[in-house]
Parts: sequence; C-alpha cells; structure tokens
Amino acid sequence: MMKAPRAVTRRHLPTSPFKPPPAAPPVEQFAVDDRVSHDKYGLGRVIGVVEDTTVLVDFGTQKVRISAPFAKLCKL
Repeated sequence: MMKAPRAVTRRHLPTSPFKPPPAAPPVEQFAVDDRVSHDKYGLGRVIGVVEDTTVLVDFGTQKVRISAPFAKLCKL
C-alpha cells in the first residue's frame, strides 16, 4: 500500500545557484467604514471584519463576504 504524497514546501539550500522564492506580501488590513474597490463588484464600503481573514463589503446592490488573500480588493 502506497502513501499519498504530502504537499511540502521546499526549503532553499544556501549552495543553490537559484534565488530563494520571494516572501509572501503582507495581507492588507481593512477596518469598518473603509471605502474599497473590487474588480468584479465595483465600489463599496466595508461593513464587517472577521479576524483579519474575511471582510463583509456592501456594494450597494449586494453584500459580499470576501476572504483573504484580497487579490481583487483594494482600499481607496
């Protein structure tokens, strides 16, 4: 019986001729009443924040819960 492969991050060896992978950028912090813009939904206002991992945004016609990473969401 074979074991399923595990997803493991590769470590960078100091003697490697390749550059180490870039560090992940920090997650953007949002607060209630921040004005935001989303690529799909447009302009909106943050109405709720859950432990810096999820934001609830009111876009006027709908309320959307967006989880981190907030790739398509930017603060205005």
